[in-house]
This record gives sequence, structure tokens and C-alpha cells, in this order.
Amino acid sequence: MHSFLIIGADSEELKTKSEELAKKLRAKILNFPIVKVEDTRNLNDLVRLSFNEPTLVVCERINEAGDEALNAFLKNLEEPQTNIYFVLTAPSIRKVLPTILSRCQVIKIKNQISNIKNGDIGEFMKMDIGEKLNYIDKIKDRNKAIELTENVVISLHSQLHSGVLKYNVIANDIGLALKTLTGLKANGNVNLQLTNLVTHLTNGK
Repeated sequence: MHSFLIIGADSEELKTKSEELAKKLRAKILNFPIVKVEDTRNLNDLVRLSFNEPTLVVCERINEAGDEALNAFLKNLEEPQTNIYFVLTAPSIRKVLPTILSRCQVIKIKNQISNIKNGDIGEFMKMDIGEKLNYIDKIKDRNKAIELTENVVISLHSQLHSGVLKYNVIANDIGLALKTLTGLKANGNVNLQLTNLVTHLTNGK
């Protein structure tokens, strides 16, 4: 994996996590903010060069970048150059374009992870379809629906990169969850969006 998205609100924790990744990859850190499309073009020119040592390009608050800049940036995530890694940061998944999200390994700062029934998202993911339907039937608030779906995405991403389940199965579930997020953000019916997610989510089964 060459691209990482760190979710969290604390700038110091985000910086620490980026440094931990750099150490793990034995890479030097290169901070490169992206806001406008010109920033992306400058970055594209830079990464075309040959890097003799692993380099972790850190783009903080990627959620503040314009859509044009992000669309131009996508190619870097799709076709990573040798010795180039990317770390993107954002305060929330809902503020990141699905096309960006789907191409990154998501890392969420622990204290940012929401509880479900005083447990973790793992409890929800272990429920059978009937239990899941009963659970989501109680969710009427759009923000809570988005929060749940975000946590589903994060849980699936953690499985995707742990090798616990088949890659294509989890990738399909992630695509479904991202589609649900898009629908919820576009003011789609909360119950219908969550029901579609739950009934089609394979969860590795």
C-alpha cells in the first residue's frame, strides 16, 4: 500500500502517526499542501522525478482541497511511483471524496472512533442481517447514519489490509459502503440507504 488516509482532529496526533508511518517505511517526510489545482500540478512534476530513497509525501487537511485539485491528484494514488508514498489527513471521512477514500488505507486515531452500544464497530459487523436491520431501524438522524457508515468503511479497510478475508469480497463491501455514504450526503432517505447497505453487505460471508 502506497497511500494512507489518517482521520483525526488533533494535529499533533496526526503528525505523530505520520512520523510513525515514515519510520516504518524507512522514508523521509516531505510536506506538500494541496489546495488548488496548481499545487497538484507542481506535485505531479515533482513525483515524476526519480527518488533514490523512500519518501513519504504528507498532504494535510486534504478535505480543504478543491475537487479539481483532487481529481488531478488521483493519478498519483492510482499509479504510485517507486519510492513514493502518500499520507493524507482529514478530520472526518465524510469530508473526503469517495474516489480518494477508496484508494487509501484508512487509519483513524483511536479516540476518534465512535462507540456502538458501548462497544466498537466490531459488534455491529458481527451481527446477523436481522440484528443489523433491527439496529438501523432505530437510526433516524442523518449524521448518526453517516457516522455508522463511516465506521463500517473503516472496519472493512482494516480487514482489507490484514488479509483476514478475500480482497475482492471486502473491496466490494467497501464500494457499497462508499455508495451509501454518497447517498446519505446527497440527502437520500436514511432508512433506505442503510437498509440497502445491510442487505447487500457480505461482511466476508
